[in-house]
Amino acid sequence: MKIYTTIIGNLHAPEWAERAKDADIEALELDQWTAQKSRFVVPGEDGGQYAVALERRTQLLDGDILDYDAERRRIVAIRIRLNDVLVADLSELAREQPEEIIHIALELGHAIGNQHWPAVVKGTKVYVPLTVDKKVMDSVMRTHRIEHVDYSFQAGSEVIPYLAPHEIRRLFGGASHENRTERDHHHHRHHAHV
Repeated sequence: MKIYTTIIGNLHAPEWAERAKDADIEALELDQWTAQKSRFVVPGEDGGQYAVALERRTQLLDGDILDYDAERRRIVAIRIRLNDVLVADLSELAREQPEEIIHIALELGHAIGNQHWPAVVKGTKVYVPLTVDKKVMDSVMRTHRIEHVDYSFQAGSEVIPYLAPHEIRRLFGGASHENRTERDHHHHRHHAHV
């Protein structure tokens, strides 16, 4: 089994997008948890197994290319499936008095914290990964009806450009509580194969 150790490009870059037009692309589908790792084994669409061992702290992005065979016009690339993110916009709070800002910020913190949802604060926005069904998160936000806080759900891929690598890991690295035991099992199993 070949072990891929470097990222050679990205399908979204103009020079690679051009090459990819006529190429056979073997997509390695990763969930958002696996995409945060630097070492893993993943099945390809062709049924083969692909071992990846990148430098630690390497941040994989959707479209990253691990292999390119110009002669066979074949590309092996990463496809990352990210969950949606609840985005709470607090920019309207800037016009309020400090006491009101503190009150509303604590109210939002309580609503999110009481659900044990991880969150990243960036500027006037709070990003919360979907750890439960979107309807449940929407219901919690509507129930609390926090004044001066607008919220929406956005695709994880739309949020990533605004975040630093450690913030991306916080949002997408451990968002699924249901799969924690399964993830830990896979981590040890994959590590043993690499």
